Amino acid sequence: MLEDAKAWLRRAATDEERGEFVDPRDGSIMLADYIATHWAPGRGGAPKTKDGQERRTRLHIVPYLGQLPLRSIAATDLRAFITKLESTVLSVDYQRGILSELSSILEAAVDDKRLVRNPMHAKSVRWPKSPRERRDAWSMATALRVRDAINERNRIAVVVGLGCGLRQGEVFGLSPEDVDYVRGMLHVRRQVQAIHGRLYFALPKGKKIRTVDLPPSVAEELKRHIEAFPPVEVELPWGKPEGEGEKFSLLLTTRFGNAVAVNTWNTYTWKPALAKAGVIPPRAEGAKAWQWAAAPKDGFHVLRHTYASIMLEAGESVVTLARWLGHSSPAITLGYYAHFMPEAGSKGRGTIDGLLGERGDRLASRNSPDSPQRR
Repeated sequence: MLEDAKAWLRRAATDEERGEFVDPRDGSIMLADYIATHWAPGRGGAPKTKDGQERRTRLHIVPYLGQLPLRSIAATDLRAFITKLESTVLSVDYQRGILSELSSILEAAVDDKRLVRNPMHAKSVRWPKSPRERRDAWSMATALRVRDAINERNRIAVVVGLGCGLRQGEVFGLSPEDVDYVRGMLHVRRQVQAIHGRLYFALPKGKKIRTVDLPPSVAEELKRHIEAFPPVEVELPWGKPEGEGEKFSLLLTTRFGNAVAVNTWNTYTWKPALAKAGVIPPRAEGAKAWQWAAAPKDGFHVLRHTYASIMLEAGESVVTLARWLGHSSPAITLGYYAHFMPEAGSKGRGTIDGLLGERGDRLASRNSPDSPQRR
């Protein structure tokens, strides 16, 4: 027994010298307790992001792994957890989001000297493969049918989403002061967000204010909308549901003069328009007002994808489109929407064909220092 204790002390001293010593007592805390007392209180990020993190840990991580001590979480537990996720969570992206959250928690435990290493990094712990980051768009005919099917007060949301590529919350946060009719620009400065039904203003995604092109047809629709439905000044908290109140005149409000709540709008305005336009089936007989068919690929965001497809098919620069969409880099835009560029590569191919199809003597003559184009 004494020899075992001495051996442990020698190993501990060696680990201490390497900076790898972890007191086993620190790793005895249950994962659920570590999340509640150490991880969650120090977690940063936007309120919406933190709400998503809390939901993933509460609904998926804690019920399955929460009662395990940190030091006992092994690769075999994680493989079983991934198998369970694959059988109960439909979206691969959401599965990966849960695993990313768990990995971040365990990485923090390593930083806190409660674990020697993150078991999520074990070679045998294989994450579900992420699907191709490809976005699907509507045909213009479908988009116009939905535009015409939606009620007059809310039609401007479809027009701006389709004509300028704004996200849904950004449309709901638009103010008349954001519209520059003279220069043909739309300034995206805020969005309307909601956490547990509590609305608040926030900066656009990524905390990036941006300016997008304003087509004349969209500008005219905005003028008509403002004349028919005058903007209303609305006060909401800024940055988080508990934030200080800020007032903005909003282009789109409810008939009671309130800011628009995304979930309510989707259920009572968007889904009925989709059904009327033939995009989703009508509500079943006897169904409640909120009981519509699921339409994950036909949410408001599809207008943004359709906008991107129109821009790229028209030959707009990926760099410019990335700026208008608010992407952090053109690579993201290209990864999402490259399939909307059917002629990508054909211009270069045509140029090579033109060059190689010429006789060598003609090419030499054309590139000669004495040729007119080189003078």
